[in-house]
Amino acid sequence: MAVETLLENNDLDAVVFFHLPTIRYLCDFSGSDGVLVVFRRQTFFLTDSRYTVQAREQVRADDIIEYRSQLPAVIDCLNRQGCRRVGFEAATLAYATWDKLRKESADRWTWIPLDEPLQQLRRCKRDAEIDKLRQAATLAARGFEQIIDLVRPGAVEREIALELEFALKRLGADEKAFDFIVASGPRGAMPHGIASDKAIASGELVTIDYGVVKDGYHSDETVTFAVGEISSDLRRIYDIVLAAHDAAIDQLRPGMGLRELDAVARELIAAEGYGDYFGHGLGHGVGLEIHEYPAVSPRARGLVEPGMVLTIEPGIYVPGLGGVRIEDTLLVTDSGNEILTRLPKGFRTLG
Repeated sequence: MAVETLLENNDLDAVVFFHLPTIRYLCDFSGSDGVLVVFRRQTFFLTDSRYTVQAREQVRADDIIEYRSQLPAVIDCLNRQGCRRVGFEAATLAYATWDKLRKESADRWTWIPLDEPLQQLRRCKRDAEIDKLRQAATLAARGFEQIIDLVRPGAVEREIALELEFALKRLGADEKAFDFIVASGPRGAMPHGIASDKAIASGELVTIDYGVVKDGYHSDETVTFAVGEISSDLRRIYDIVLAAHDAAIDQLRPGMGLRELDAVARELIAAEGYGDYFGHGLGHGVGLEIHEYPAVSPRARGLVEPGMVLTIEPGIYVPGLGGVRIEDTLLVTDSGNEILTRLPKGFRTLG
């Protein structure tokens, strides 16, 4: 659905985009400050002096407007076009910004939230987006392979994360996709156990969740390794999570419910007695943001569609013992799926 269709279907005079990932999706602008205002017959891009030259190179618009203060410039742009109904992304707009816009516009026009149709706009990736997501995933795996030998007894979680980030940037990553998770031993029971000063010990599992941003698009992948010989309880947890991961990938296909996909992994884990230790959703969309629509969870609505790019990341997290998460990012194809992430997920002992 193009923006023109949004305008028509919702009887809008304009749509204002503040959310930078949406702006990049619509007009390729990669700077950190800008507003896209689309009317029925004209498009304007507003930014500050740091980005006017860049905007003229990247953005196709009827005019590039340089501002000193963002909100007054947006209000002025809308006023000059005589708007009545203006669409916007409510979920990503800061309340302070929204409150000022509402007060400044008074009764001159009505603000119409467009979060759901804009989510739908980006849910299935275009061919060029898929190419960038594939490149990001490949780059990430190349970087990880350069540091895997650092995962051994005595290695410090934070140092592994820093070495991984350096390797990825040396290969051409624009930035890391998020703060890397490196969680060893009992810290593995924290699904978002950001790398700490803890040293890895023999007999522990270590979970590493990492990703890159390349040309605006994200990768997302999680691996869990054994460091030395681990207990039978930890090995059993690993095998259960791997089975849940593989089962979900085997079942992932167009037309199945997102909730149904989540249930494939969740029910397998529950049947093994660990249902209470898998608290998050099975996955999420990935693209210009690390977490995008759709969510894959017990509460998800909607169906799996060709062109969606989703993570599959089941986990078991046992306080005091540790945890396992195994994650791949996949493209939904017309007949099934393609795994975009590259690292092998079978059980592996390091160190």
